[in-house]
Amino acid sequence: MNIACLGAGNWGTTLAILLAEKQLSVRLWEFRKDLAEELAKHRENRLYLPGIKLPDSILVTHRLDEALQNADMILLVVPCQVTRSVCRQVVAHSIKARFLVSAVKGIELKSLKRVSQIVAEELPANISYGVLSGPSLANEVAQKHPASVVIASQRLEMAQRMQETFFTRYFRVYASADVVGVELAGALKNVIALAAGICDGLGLGMNTKGALITRGLVEIAKLGETLGGKRVTFAGLSGMGDLITTCNSPLSRNHRVGEALAKGRKLDEILQEMVMTAEGVPTAQAALELAQRHGIAMPIAKAVCQVLFEEKAPRQAVEELMLRKLKVED
Repeated sequence: MNIACLGAGNWGTTLAILLAEKQLSVRLWEFRKDLAEELAKHRENRLYLPGIKLPDSILVTHRLDEALQNADMILLVVPCQVTRSVCRQVVAHSIKARFLVSAVKGIELKSLKRVSQIVAEELPANISYGVLSGPSLANEVAQKHPASVVIASQRLEMAQRMQETFFTRYFRVYASADVVGVELAGALKNVIALAAGICDGLGLGMNTKGALITRGLVEIAKLGETLGGKRVTFAGLSGMGDLITTCNSPLSRNHRVGEALAKGRKLDEILQEMVMTAEGVPTAQAALELAQRHGIAMPIAKAVCQVLFEEKAPRQAVEELMLRKLKVED
């Protein structure tokens, strides 16, 4: 199988290496020419994944047509908010790929659509879609620490085919037919991770964190079920698994943003200093809009948005969450 990996951030680079080590033909696309040339020259992604060498078999390019040439499968690993733009660039070329696997986690802010919906609107209908998600911090996977994820497709047999493609001795892959649930779980956990970073930045301890993760999962599952996902998915790898990992790891960029906000830094300043995208920031806004549209209460997501976009003091946001009207646990 020939694979075009679109996106050379830390996760795109990690997945490209994983697939190349399975003797698959991989072309890795980095849209910035200078970074692509540096990556090709040094065989190391010094900006996003320092210390991890690229196999010589990976072809690195900044030309999208070269990346897509003879590709049987497209692996999409770009920020969610540019997914539509990248898809439009892809379709402008003559492509033979019949499979697309997304490793993107987010919701498009302008349209409030998931990645599968964007792909369906922008790419040919004969391309089968799958989404790869779960607790998989790129740096740890790149170091071959054991990890388990899930790949979902509306056609379970397609998910099972891609399951075999990505499986390695250190990267266990489960199959699912719940595309909606897996996509929403992966996107929404980043919102709760921002809140977890705020908790840690305020030094609030593990009682607070445990409550936050639990109630955060309730919010994610409520919205996810309303939009068509299956409740069991949110208790699985792409839901609870990814949520626990992202809320507790200092490697999580969303956690780092929340922690910096709690320490009094401004959002614009934090984002300007980051070399990677914190998907939870636009996704928080999109999630709250979706929740309001469907009449779903998401108090944690609302509090996160108030801290992000209304300059509410993090400690005040926490206090207001605690003082909400008492209710029966759901």
